[in-house]
Amino acid sequence: MKISRILLLAWAGLAAGWTTAAGAAPALSATPVPAPAPAVEVVFLEPAKFTDVRDRDYGNYERTTYLDQLREHLQRRGALYVPAGGKLAVTFTDIDMAGDFEPWRGPQFGDVRIVKDIYPPRLVIAFQLTDAAGNVVAQGKRELRDLAFLMKIHGGFRDDTMRHEKALLDDWLGQEFTRVKKA
Repeated sequence: MKISRILLLAWAGLAAGWTTAAGAAPALSATPVPAPAPAVEVVFLEPAKFTDVRDRDYGNYERTTYLDQLREHLQRRGALYVPAGGKLAVTFTDIDMAGDFEPWRGPQFGDVRIVKDIYPPRLVIAFQLTDAAGNVVAQGKRELRDLAFLMKIHGGFRDDTMRHEKALLDDWLGQEFTRVKKA
């Protein structure tokens, strides 16, 4: 019985709205707090000219979320390799996703990406890693390609459409940079 009264009082307090000790609702800050700049900046240079970043045979990159998925993945995973206060800037100049569309299979296969080892993923990037003082630690251009992409086990990405491209980026990060120990 006591528990139901306590729950009833708690529910009544929530329904009435939270107030401060003075009886007024807390004021919201008028000036927004700027979000910290991400440690990894990702740019897609002229994505309309990318070799293949489509979700169907006659599709285009604007309708898909593939670029957003790559950006989010690289920002999350790349942050593990950026020193405190530093920044990693990555510019994609071309993307060719793993697999391809095979229109000769018929119209019912127009949105089916056939993944075979003859269609490996390829990412062309330029990058620059800077430290907290703005000094360039590493920079360069790379054409990332994995001809044995189907022979690798990607545990975390099994149902992910972009698993091969994300694994390619993870391999590059691990080979190119030293993982930073965050405090």
